[in-house]
Amino acid sequence: MMKKKSPSLVSPLLLAAILTLSSIAQADENSQNTEYPYGEKVGSKALNGITNMTTAVLEIPKNIINTTNNSNIIYGVTGGLFKGIIHMLGRLSTGLVDVITMPIPTYPISEPAYIWDDFDTDTSYKPLFRLDTTVRKKETNE
Repeated sequence: MMKKKSPSLVSPLLLAAILTLSSIAQADENSQNTEYPYGEKVGSKALNGITNMTTAVLEIPKNIINTTNNSNIIYGVTGGLFKGIIHMLGRLSTGLVDVITMPIPTYPISEPAYIWDDFDTDTSYKPLFRLDTTVRKKETNE
């Protein structure tokens, strides 16, 4: 003997779930801000690390020039040389940390991120692992 199936709640619940998910997807699509893709953040971090490791030696002339401009030639050459060596080691180390931790998207440790960004400013260092959660405006083709 065959049993007659009673109506179940599976169909209405499934329909409600599909409608909810489609409305969430539509709202996300219409959003003005989108997050930068993970690959773009990781690639930028790798490029930053490799660049900082290869251009770290430029901290020496940068600091000699900046120290000379802020004081005199004698102190600029001697003090700027030592200051440049310290910042060269700092930029080299932060570049190495960026390359090693490349899969974790974080902001650059060195400020400015590249040595040529603001040549007149002394290099400073930010906290190590500040996660990069930047968003950008969605490009519209109107």
